[in-house]
Amino acid sequence: MSKSLSRTKIDRIFRLGFKLAYQTKGKRKKWEEIFALWYTAAKGGHKRAQFYLGTCYDHGMGTNRNTKEALKWYRQAARQGHMESQYNLGFFYREGEVVKQNYKKAMYWFSLSAMQGDTEAQRDLGYSYFYGNGVKPDQVKAVYWYKKAAAKFDSKALYNLGLCYKYGEGVKQSNRWAIHYFTKAAEAGHRSARKNLNLILNE
Repeated sequence: MSKSLSRTKIDRIFRLGFKLAYQTKGKRKKWEEIFALWYTAAKGGHKRAQFYLGTCYDHGMGTNRNTKEALKWYRQAARQGHMESQYNLGFFYREGEVVKQNYKKAMYWFSLSAMQGDTEAQRDLGYSYFYGNGVKPDQVKAVYWYKKAAAKFDSKALYNLGLCYKYGEGVKQSNRWAIHYFTKAAEAGHRSARKNLNLILNE
């Protein structure tokens, strides 16, 4: 049925679901109705609806939790270029959840998402380069992607940069820059950053 709907109609259906989910007051959301709207739009090829439908299956909102179905819809949205879905797909492959663990595929999807600007993908791409998960280890590239995520105040990326500068991995060793990044990470709530900061300051 949804396949015969116009793109305009499909988009309206998605937006109605989005409004009910995120733009209406009150804690009790009509998740079954929201799910039905997003399902209709997703079946019609709407990539954002496919992503949000995936999150419904992922977290059991308006339907029973089903990670296989979540993966299916993330994959469809990711293939259409949806940034967050690309990251989620990479996460599934990295963790070996539902699918067989595959670092190369994780790397592929993280790369696509990171190039679109997804902060978590940028951080995890840096992590992949640092440890050589699905790619030849390259600490310089790891630092490059950590810095992309750190520029958006990602606490883990800030912490990882602190470690890179502390030990001179991918960058020239610098306690000054290590202190800078550990301080920023600590301000963002990273506990280990505070410990490392104290260790350097008390040397």
